[in-house]
Amino acid sequence: MKVIHLISGGDSGGAKTHVLSLLQHLNQTITAQLVCFRDGPFAQEARSLGIPTEIMGGNNILRIRRRLTAYIRQGGYQIIHCHGSRANMIGALLRSSTGLPVVSTVHSDYKLDYMGRPLSHLTFGNINAWALRQLDYRIGVSDAMVDLLISRGFPPDRFYAIYNGLDFTPAPPQGDRLPYLRRLGADVDADSVVVGIAARLNPVKDMSTLVRGFAAAYQSCRRLRLVIAGDGEEREKLEALTRELGVERQVTFAGWISGGMDRFYSALDINALTSLSETFPYALTEGARFHLATVATAVGGIPYLIDQDVNGYLFTPGDHEALGRCLASLGNDDALRREMGEKLYRKASTQFSIQRTVDTQLEIYENILRRHSRPKAARDGVVICGAYGRGNAGDDAILEAILQEMRTIDPDMPVTVLSKDPKSTRLTYRVPAVSRTAFFSWHRAMRHAKLYINGGGSLIQDVTSRRSLWFYLMNIQAAKRAGCRVQMYGCGIGPVTRPSHRNLAAAVLNRSVDVITLREPNSLEELRSMGVTKPEILLTADPALMLRQAPEEETDSVLLRAGIPPHGRYICFALRRWRGFEEKAPFFAAAARYAYEHYHLTPVFVSVEKHQDPGAGQLAARGLDVPCYFLNDAGSAGTIIGALSRMEVVVSMRLHALIFAAGQGIPLAGVVYDPKVSAFLRYIGQACFADLNDLTETALREMIDRCMAQRDRPEAQAAAVARLQEMEQKNVEVARRLLGMPS
Repeated sequence: MKVIHLISGGDSGGAKTHVLSLLQHLNQTITAQLVCFRDGPFAQEARSLGIPTEIMGGNNILRIRRRLTAYIRQGGYQIIHCHGSRANMIGALLRSSTGLPVVSTVHSDYKLDYMGRPLSHLTFGNINAWALRQLDYRIGVSDAMVDLLISRGFPPDRFYAIYNGLDFTPAPPQGDRLPYLRRLGADVDADSVVVGIAARLNPVKDMSTLVRGFAAAYQSCRRLRLVIAGDGEEREKLEALTRELGVERQVTFAGWISGGMDRFYSALDINALTSLSETFPYALTEGARFHLATVATAVGGIPYLIDQDVNGYLFTPGDHEALGRCLASLGNDDALRREMGEKLYRKASTQFSIQRTVDTQLEIYENILRRHSRPKAARDGVVICGAYGRGNAGDDAILEAILQEMRTIDPDMPVTVLSKDPKSTRLTYRVPAVSRTAFFSWHRAMRHAKLYINGGGSLIQDVTSRRSLWFYLMNIQAAKRAGCRVQMYGCGIGPVTRPSHRNLAAAVLNRSVDVITLREPNSLEELRSMGVTKPEILLTADPALMLRQAPEEETDSVLLRAGIPPHGRYICFALRRWRGFEEKAPFFAAAARYAYEHYHLTPVFVSVEKHQDPGAGQLAARGLDVPCYFLNDAGSAGTIIGALSRMEVVVSMRLHALIFAAGQGIPLAGVVYDPKVSAFLRYIGQACFADLNDLTETALREMIDRCMAQRDRPEAQAAAVARLQEMEQKNVEVARRLLGMPS
């Protein structure tokens, strides 16, 4: 593989480190040619690292384009990779002259690149914004940067994320830290806890928040010292602030550090960063390499490295009081500092190493070449429609599972999702999404797609809303008329109660659907009773059964943010408001008290639908006189599954809480407000459920007793779930067949 990298040649900071480190390592596997538009220290350092480097200077853009076009053709390059505004502009011009795919790594927010320079922002900033939109693909230096650009209207399916990687080879011993710190001017002794930061002293780094936070922390932890490595236009203002706050002796302005940063980081106890904006700063991984406890603003890609309260602390930009509390907590607890530093090192060294960055970049190149060579077709891809974008973790889990399965069929297949909140869907799943009300947009997508998927859940029902039934039936009919094959994917059917609705649904499904795959037998009986006979009908399982739990540290962070110790003994209640729930709510409180007193299980009220379910949990817990917790926003499906895996029993009205918990082998007790709940439990061989209308305190207690008795015998449930997961793959096989893909 041969890739040509374009860069201005005047870059510094994180962008310089990223490009030089990446190219040095890429050239061990592929040919990565660097072209700079000026000579100077950047190009000289690149040559010293063994990176093949060419200079193409001058201000005549068209002449540079002609030279580069000839150079690229002669060299047989396959991909053009741009870094920075000048390279992006030239890369945009090279697309047509070379026919090659052009990709840009976005190292920073292009709207902030020329902060404080209005003329440059007006010229270079606007040219760069235009050029970025002309390129084929973009790589964000963090998922947060990708999200930022998608939120600005860039195509969500033309993005990749990469993180600044570091060589975590252990550094050699750096010597005694006290003499070093004293040479920098720090007033330290053996008992000092040293907070450090290495950054430019400019407004984006918001050092005044650091100084204010440190001053607040110093009031309760006199061991703290602050060393600032760096210089810039705000130095005098910051020095004045230390005098104003009375910490001028405890704060050291060390200026730029010469001779490498290893010596600096090895002398610290706490690494800090207070930036208003970042992509993914090297300063944090460099500190992690030295096992430093870390406090940073929750901006850019930083939250992907730091799991709140697990391996570090995050705070809102500008909140010096929160920063002060974090610094004081770490300053006063030596064991906590060591524990957080070790956990951060383990995560950073495995997930953010230079080898991980290189492997990711190579994978991106292979993906781009594969997509660039994909044959053009009049019809291609899938349109997926369901109850998405409503904040319901169960429905969104179905979408996540279907998207994963579509990518196993063809990772480059175009996908469009119909969503109530298309912006959120684009950001979360990085696929094109259109509003359910944007008729012309989704109809245009249907005319170009091969397959329409009516995506899981109980969409064909009229209990919660007759309008939604009409919408989904109309959508199915429109997809068939637009020329799509139509699959109803791992879905539930019913209840459809009105005779007119049953007749309408049967007519549309018979006329417009090719294959229906069902998640449980009750839906099969409902279809038969409605008279649906024309489509092929298969019994499969819910796609959400295939989802996996998030990494342990992510789950820990979600629980800790809710004030829940990650490794306690818990019973989960996943409840929802339904007709008659208010009358039965006291029974859940009594059951929670019973589980706590008899089995020492602390109740946790978990919200699957984060907008509606918290009220149900609060109502059920009213008057509860034992400890309890509320997990009102457990995040994505992966972290919800992770949270449920920490429970010993799950009592749930919500179907997908039962599905998620079943996949983890957790004993289940269902409270049935809809036949789909009991249908699923029967399908996995579980008889531990009761109808909401008939629910009693005694029934709940008995179900909890049965669940506790099952804890040591999870084999039957695990076998049933494994069988369903195997059956679920029929959903994928059907989609593959309807797309005309080889099995």
